[in-house]
Amino acid sequence: MSDPIDPISAAPVTGLSRRSLLQGTAGMAGILASGISPAIAQEKITLRYLGTAVNQDKAIGEKFEKDTGIKIQYVAVTTDDVTKRAVTAPNSFDLIDTEYFSLKKIVPTGNLKGIDVKKIKNADKITPLFTTGSVAGKTVGDQGTAPKKVIFLEGEKSKVFAKSPTQFMSLIPTVYNADTLGIRPDLIKRPIESWAELLNPEFKGKAAILNIPSIGIMDAAMVVEAMGLYKYPDKGNMTKAEIDLTIKTLIEAKKAGQFRALWKDFNESVSLMASGEVVIQSMWSPAVTAVRTKGIDCNFQPLKEGYRAWAAGFGLPATLKGRKLDGAYEFINWFLDGWAGAYLNRQGYYSAVLDTAKAKMEAYEWAYWMEGKPAAQDIKSPNGDVLAKAGAVRDGGSYEARMGGIACWNAVMDENEYMVRKWNEFVAA
Repeated sequence: MSDPIDPISAAPVTGLSRRSLLQGTAGMAGILASGISPAIAQEKITLRYLGTAVNQDKAIGEKFEKDTGIKIQYVAVTTDDVTKRAVTAPNSFDLIDTEYFSLKKIVPTGNLKGIDVKKIKNADKITPLFTTGSVAGKTVGDQGTAPKKVIFLEGEKSKVFAKSPTQFMSLIPTVYNADTLGIRPDLIKRPIESWAELLNPEFKGKAAILNIPSIGIMDAAMVVEAMGLYKYPDKGNMTKAEIDLTIKTLIEAKKAGQFRALWKDFNESVSLMASGEVVIQSMWSPAVTAVRTKGIDCNFQPLKEGYRAWAAGFGLPATLKGRKLDGAYEFINWFLDGWAGAYLNRQGYYSAVLDTAKAKMEAYEWAYWMEGKPAAQDIKSPNGDVLAKAGAVRDGGSYEARMGGIACWNAVMDENEYMVRKWNEFVAA
């Protein structure tokens, strides 16, 4: 990255490191020598971080401020509202944390600027899952909005995705995972190996599905395929006829009393499972972990048809400039530097740069979370809760087994409006 610019003379500042300029904590002699007024140098940066609550962890913000002097102000909204703000109010944030599937709505507006990979220290270490769509040299399923389709832009101000790698990324990945069904093995008492089980009448009144249309319909499509009813060319971009078939299948199951609930938020999915009201449902990995911390048996079940994956990343508003822009790059670089990655890995997510996260984790933690090996000692969450006892193995096994088993990615369909309308008919049925 080039030297920072003196805000008064507009000349490059050479005697002062970028970090100390951003922190405003350089020695007064250095500040005076650089020609920057002490008041400007000492002025604190606050970055407004728009996203869902997934990554907006108090400990991450506090650690970053301690390391750099830059303050993070979390602006937590729903997944849909993150997209709405990016499209309608791009000056209301300095950093956005959004899912890759939302980019087809945001990028054409020109409200995001391409992130210059030359300014990202660990850009070349970002997992190839994002850049080439592969894990351990094996190409994974790319139905839906696979990150490799939308991660590169043609230029810094481009409204168009690039077909091959460029200097500018739309988003720098933060966290990602591969989702499947959650089950209560203690109540089911038999192996569960297929998505088709979600609609098995054996679980009538004890099944639940996620009521976020763009994600719930993907889970439903996994079920439809697993039942042998239909094979989709792209589950993430259905035709109207395919949407009709999928919703018809769900409505029939609902009318037969299959679903105990259609859940919308994380806590709801946890309480349904922990209470035993539901024994099989769409579930997120950290929600399964939350059930386990209550001492209740719950599995994030690997299924033979594969996983539905999702991924989020940091983007920058097109209007961001000056010290706030420098501060945002500082945060992204810090986020990929290992501490945040290790913190997120310990919650069951995956980090964008695996090497740096590994360096900040204990060997036994890495072996459990990433290599699928039995825990050499109790596995604890970042705040000290026991998540798994010594000897336990992570559901889905290793990183390569889970992320290498992706069937499709969360997506926004071309027929999104029609799909949402039909989904609402299912909810009302």
